[in-house]
Amino acid sequence: MDVVFHNLNSASGLKKLDEYLLPRSYITGYQASKDDIAVHAEFSAPPSTDYVNVSRWYNHIEALLRMRGVSGEGQGVKVEGSTTISEEAPASPTIAETKAPVEEDDDDDVDLFGEEIEEEKKAAEEHAIAVKASGKKKESGKSSVLLDIKPWDNETNMQKLEEVVRSVKMEGLLWGASKLIPVGYGIKKLQIMLTIVDDLVFVDNLIEDHLTAEPANEYIQSCDIVAVNKICKFIHSNKLSYWSHNFQIIPLFISH
Repeated sequence: MDVVFHNLNSASGLKKLDEYLLPRSYITGYQASKDDIAVHAEFSAPPSTDYVNVSRWYNHIEALLRMRGVSGEGQGVKVEGSTTISEEAPASPTIAETKAPVEEDDDDDVDLFGEEIEEEKKAAEEHAIAVKASGKKKESGKSSVLLDIKPWDNETNMQKLEEVVRSVKMEGLLWGASKLIPVGYGIKKLQIMLTIVDDLVFVDNLIEDHLTAEPANEYIQSCDIVAVNKICKFIHSNKLSYWSHNFQIIPLFISH
């Protein structure tokens, strides 16, 4: 059954979407898909940063469209009653507004979009290309993350464990300093710093899809996020400086 959203250009619609995205990285599933493209196409402008989860998701999808596009099939999504807010001349109708009405009795039909999703994806990709061609580049924020990575037992080769961790490479991820900390019974954990580009790397996905998945889980029993620090920058006396502001400490435990 499709996921349904209502009027994403209204405060109530954005609030519902923000609550929906609180525990999720994408509209459906664990990777960007046509469902994300369909919802992204409903926005005529970036959402307000007051809606933290919507803004995070929107910036991430925007970055993916600029870099390589989105190819996941998705599970089906429907946006109803979406209108563009404007106090001046009315804007031309969006793709979503020109859709033929869908019978509500067909809730079990999981393929309600078909060609419409393809058209929305094409429109979103054309928009991303136009933004890139205009030379307007949005600067992504960065965060510093501290992870505790635990082995299975005291016989785990910690050098191999760290090599496996650092072998994980992706755009927007930079591994930093590390150290081994005793936890008892001859067992040590690896504590390691990393810097991420917020629009490109989600820490929960990094842990679930890479650090606690095969083949890394041969050495890694679990991962804890100890702290997340937002890296900010400011200009002082004609010099660009960076500082780290601790905005969030997340108790997260994931084991496989």
